[in-house]
Amino acid sequence: MITVHPMACGWMTMDFGAMLEGETGKIRIPVPSFLIRHPKGLVLYDTGLHKSMQTTPAERLGVLAPMFDIHYEENEDVAARLAALDVGVEDITWLVNSHLHFDHCGGNDAIPNAPIVVQKKELEAAKDPDIAGRIGFFDQDWDHGHEFILADGEYDIFGDGAIKCIPTPGHTPGHQSLKVTSEAGVVVLTGDACYLRKTIEDMHLPAHVFSREQMLDSLNRLKQLERRGASLVYGHDPEFWQSLNNPILEASL
Repeated sequence: MITVHPMACGWMTMDFGAMLEGETGKIRIPVPSFLIRHPKGLVLYDTGLHKSMQTTPAERLGVLAPMFDIHYEENEDVAARLAALDVGVEDITWLVNSHLHFDHCGGNDAIPNAPIVVQKKELEAAKDPDIAGRIGFFDQDWDHGHEFILADGEYDIFGDGAIKCIPTPGHTPGHQSLKVTSEAGVVVLTGDACYLRKTIEDMHLPAHVFSREQMLDSLNRLKQLERRGASLVYGHDPEFWQSLNNPILEASL
């Protein structure tokens, strides 16, 4: 069996215009992580917020603190979410980061033994101080001594086509989405390549991205997958998140 379990590892309130350029007001968004069960192992796609943000979010966020109001309960960190599914952090076979922003790799240190699959361009950017500071990469989020598996394009986790990293750059230099395929169909976890349903329906980009051209190209490739029957799971869409079942995919390979 292959299953995809969505887990909200905290929520954040931020300016709506940061997600859809030109919009006003605030939006409260989920901070997702996903557990994918596969016959050969367990894959975790993103890890949400660091546990310290449950008590001292401003200290952890530093210069970013004025941009976010954090809503994060004791039982919402990634280790607690996994425990609720009877999974220990030591049981994770592979950790896949969509990208290296604090709300997607903040819980990496809670998964100490799993190798991390990340796009080569993403890790290179995180290690480049001229790029990292400009796009919000901080060592405290991703640098915990993990083994890194550097993908350069598509990466097939188990070699059977069921769970594939697919490059979707633009939000960051090496952003990647995750494509899960079973006899029930295809689910694409878009990460921040597509914040909201309106992002892709209206091709409405956030106010700040690493590359608008690359992000538009990635959205078009996600649209092509959708036209071919894939179901897209948007990165931070609160209305869509409330509609998700747990699991969102449960089928034989």
